[in-house]
Amino acid sequence: MKKIIGKILVIAIIVIFILGLIIIGQGYSMYKEAIEKVPLDQKVEEIKSKENYITIEEMPEIYKQAVIAVEDHRFYSHGGIDIIAIGRAIVNDIRTLSFAEGGSTITQQLAKNIYFTQEKELTRKVAEVFMAFKIEKNLEKDEILELYLNTSYFGDGYDTAKEASIGYFGKELKDLSDYEAVMLAGIPNAPSVYAPTKNLKLAKQRQKQVLDKMVEYKYISKDRADEILASEGN
Repeated sequence: MKKIIGKILVIAIIVIFILGLIIIGQGYSMYKEAIEKVPLDQKVEEIKSKENYITIEEMPEIYKQAVIAVEDHRFYSHGGIDIIAIGRAIVNDIRTLSFAEGGSTITQQLAKNIYFTQEKELTRKVAEVFMAFKIEKNLEKDEILELYLNTSYFGDGYDTAKEASIGYFGKELKDLSDYEAVMLAGIPNAPSVYAPTKNLKLAKQRQKQVLDKMVEYKYISKDRADEILASEGN
């Protein structure tokens, strides 16, 4: 009986290994097709030519810190993917029997935003990883963050941080209060849920989550987080 179980396990491992190789191969093919169709430098040039493109220097420091804290706190130290986040996501996905958590870095999200679809499927995720490595090899971290914030969807038809800032708060990104900047940082995770025009209560709950992450990763103190929450944008 033990020999039979052992053989089944070996066969299962071999099958999983082969399937993994197939998915990796398909993902690499998807990546190659995308990058050959539109080279990265051309894609970057197209994005930067958009009317509402905004440079990282024009973004409030607290806004950039909020985005990094809640989306990818190891952004400045990883090379495109975060092994720790991926491992945690796999464990959680297996535990919940879902594909809800992806462990994607800001670089991977940028790859998805500019080259691939938003659908969660394994082949695309693999292609996204190859593209993330390509992006990290050719662009500086600040430029990656800048491009990410100019290609993320914020809901209500807003495709850049600048558009969302003006649309939701009636002011340029650089003029946002800390309260507004932190709220804006939380929207792209789920714009249909966290956009203040959709559900202000949920938007504030997400804002609190962002502040908690900022405190956890030492961007601000707990007292400062409480002050921002109490300011209501004033």
